[in-house]
Parts: sequence; structure tokens; C-alpha cells
Amino acid sequence: PSTVDDTAVEQVNRSYIDAVVRAGGIPFVLPVLDRGDAEAALAAADGLLLTGGGDVEPARYGASPAPEDVGIDHGRDAFEVALVLAALRVGLPVLGICRGCQVLNVALGGSLIQHIPAVTGRNHCRKGQECEKVHEVDITPGSLFASVAGATDIDVNSLHHQAVDRVGVGLQAVAWSDGGVVEGIEAVIPARLIGVQWHPELLRGDPVHERFFDWLVTEAARPLSASRDELSDVA
Repeated sequence: PSTVDDTAVEQVNRSYIDAVVRAGGIPFVLPVLDRGDAEAALAAADGLLLTGGGDVEPARYGASPAPEDVGIDHGRDAFEVALVLAALRVGLPVLGICRGCQVLNVALGGSLIQHIPAVTGRNHCRKGQECEKVHEVDITPGSLFASVAGATDIDVNSLHHQAVDRVGVGLQAVAWSDGGVVEGIEAVIPARLIGVQWHPELLRGDPVHERFFDWLVTEAARPLSASRDELSDVA
């Protein structure tokens, strides 16, 4: 959400739309609604993609505000957390990108590193290099994440100053950059959920990164998961 001439505007970067279309999906953009409308908003959806954006409100994971917090939107936070829980209840596949990865984690009780440079001394917000691969990510062999990526070490772009800290209930960290920053999460149990900390939609034409959208669209074409496992219990 943003404003133009004091009028609220809902928008999404075209790169997300193009990535889903290339993978064979038909995307539609949800505006920020009341959290009580989340399940109805997903009624016509076969999958959920959570995009990048501003920081998640620190109070949602038990932290205090920090000077580096940027772009906090309470309404978006509430709606996206509700979307995650609703998607898990009905078994929709979910892909979270950057902020979206963090929302997945917070929705399931996890916490965030509020400012990576203050913890590791490393800059992960490489503005001006959005479409460049700037560091390596190591992935746990045998994980769903590795299966989707088709590799256990890949090069990625980096546009974030926050990251997953304590992992949420039913989730596990499966990808890290140098210094131990979490770059990928997935469900511990068989659930269709992946979070990536970088921006694969900006690395258009790279098959490794396009595979994450292929996974989402392929899973969206399958019947809804009928299981009611630990993740849906949390939801």
C-alpha cells in the first residue's frame, strides 16, 4: 500500500506477476482487507504468494521498535498473517518472498532479526544491485527447498535488512548465507510452504530462481491438501 495525492493505492511490482505468468499461473492481486476477510479472499485462489515490502511490526514477535524499522503497515501485517493461517487451514501452497518469508515465520510464532548489520556486521540490503547475484546461499541436502532449487548452493540477490531469527512452530530453517543469516524456511512436516529471503522474481531468466514459481504454480494445480497436521493446528 502507498498513497498518490493523498489517495491510498494498492500495487504490486510487475516482476511478481510476470514470474507467476511465466510459470503458467494466473495471478490476481489482493488489496489489504480486514483480517476477518482473509478466508473469503482466498476462496477463489489455488495458492498464495506473499511479496516483499516494509518491515513487520516488532510487537507481533515480542520485540520493541528499533530506529531502523521502515515501512511498517499494521493493516497489511494483520491481513497477511490472517492469510497465512487461512491458507494453512485449507491446505493452499504458500510461497513467501523477502518480507513474505518473514510474515510466514511471524504468523507461526517466530521472531525476526530487526537489523542484520547490528548483529552480524554485514550489509544484506544491496540497493542498486537488485538484479545481481551478490552472495551464496547454502541449502540443506534432502530438503524440499533443495529439491525445488535443484541444488544445495546457489547465488542470490539481497535486498533485506531483517531476517528470520527464532523459527516459527512447524517450520525449519533450511538455507543460510555466510554469517548464519537464514535465507530459506519450509515446513517440518509435509506441508506446501516455502519462504525465501531474497527476490527470485528479479532474477528473471535464471532457471534456479524460476523454479520457486514453478513449484508454487504446480502445487496450486493439485487438489487441496486434506491433511490437518501440526501447521494447520497452529492456524
